[in-house]
Amino acid sequence: MRRIALVTLVVDDYDEAIRHYTEALGFRLVEDTPRPDGSRWVVVQPGGEGTGLLLARAKGDQQRARIGDQTGGRVGFFLYTDDFTRDHARMLAAGVTFLEEPRHEPYGSVAVFQDLYGNRWDLLQPAG
Repeated sequence: MRRIALVTLVVDDYDEAIRHYTEALGFRLVEDTPRPDGSRWVVVQPGGEGTGLLLARAKGDQQRARIGDQTGGRVGFFLYTDDFTRDHARMLAAGVTFLEEPRHEPYGSVAVFQDLYGNRWDLLQPAG
């Protein structure tokens, strides 16, 4: 079996990113391991099995310039949910910035939000 296990997300600060992804977005911290070079291997996951995010602290100006804009302003991440209303309300209460009102499309219920750094995400409950 093959699958994408991790996607790297460049962040400014490990602890700030962990707080945002676990508290505001409801992810769980899977791993936080110090590395010999002073960096950390930090993995968060929205739940269960599946793809996780490797939160990687930016090194150097080139990586810092990519924080919050890893996909050129496009929605680059898709957070699927089995209860759009519940998760949308919880995220709003936690201070997550939604860029639009929820939409109900043929493919499901969706709203675009920004993470702590400005990366665009879809909160999406697929139809049927």
